[in-house]
Amino acid sequence: MTRRGLILFAALGIAWGIPYLFIKVAVSELDPAMVVLGRAGLAAILLLPLAFFRREVAPVVRRWKPMLAYTIVEIILPWYFLSSAEQRLPSSTAGLLLATVPLAGVAIAFAMGRPERLSRLNWLGLALGMLGVAALVGLDIAGSDLIAVAQMAVVVVGYALGPAILARWMSDLPGVGVVAVSLAATAVVYVPFVLLTGGWPTAWPSQAVIVSIVVLAVVCSALAFLLMVGLVAEIGPVKATAITYVNPAVAILAGVLVLGERVTVWTVIGFALVLAGSYLVTRRRRAPVAAEGPEAASAEQRLA
Repeated sequence: MTRRGLILFAALGIAWGIPYLFIKVAVSELDPAMVVLGRAGLAAILLLPLAFFRREVAPVVRRWKPMLAYTIVEIILPWYFLSSAEQRLPSSTAGLLLATVPLAGVAIAFAMGRPERLSRLNWLGLALGMLGVAALVGLDIAGSDLIAVAQMAVVVVGYALGPAILARWMSDLPGVGVVAVSLAATAVVYVPFVLLTGGWPTAWPSQAVIVSIVVLAVVCSALAFLLMVGLVAEIGPVKATAITYVNPAVAILAGVLVLGERVTVWTVIGFALVLAGSYLVTRRRRAPVAAEGPEAASAEQRLA
């Protein structure tokens, strides 16, 4: 990896590892829907001018049906359920549970009629990943937050389904345009939702919450996507997917060091099993390098 690639990799690992910390801070005072609105709205304001300048908005809007489906499963639903779950779960646990996205991706491939041939190592990865989740849910969380766990399951499925939609119906669309339009659409959807459900804050949030929303929008969404584009261009889409295994570690460290969250033995065991499972289930036999479109699209899914 080049020096530039290493810097981009480290920066993206941090940008996609810290959202759970800042979501945890934001939902301490704001309704989850308001957190999503603030994050998506500000990020869209930052990315839309760039997308318009590059003339990437019109091609995306013309493909509005898959674009709408992608926005729903990748942002509108997952961001809300993630924020809601973090009202009950530690931020580090939420980040770790999302490491199971590659496991869900296998099931999504089967459901969409595009099953991949799994090797013995892939099947071992599935088994290890499920054991890791069992260790976290059954022994670490101890069944006290099953609603939050169910919400995280929705997030995991959404994050696995989003890249599949991109790869199948929108792999030829420009990335910045896709993300900018999806963020703008999310903000538009959440404005009436927040107003009708009473999610608008009745008092001005604290400085910590305001900073959290700004960081979520600027660093964890807008900047993170641009870093991802640069990283894929520098080291390729296949190597860039290794970032998936860095984010949970960053989430755990951030939760422990900043919020003083507890790390149990089962957290460590679950962490090791989930990451090992995710690595093995995505490992492929050596084969000729495929076109970068679908693989690059799958790297775009980590907007959390």
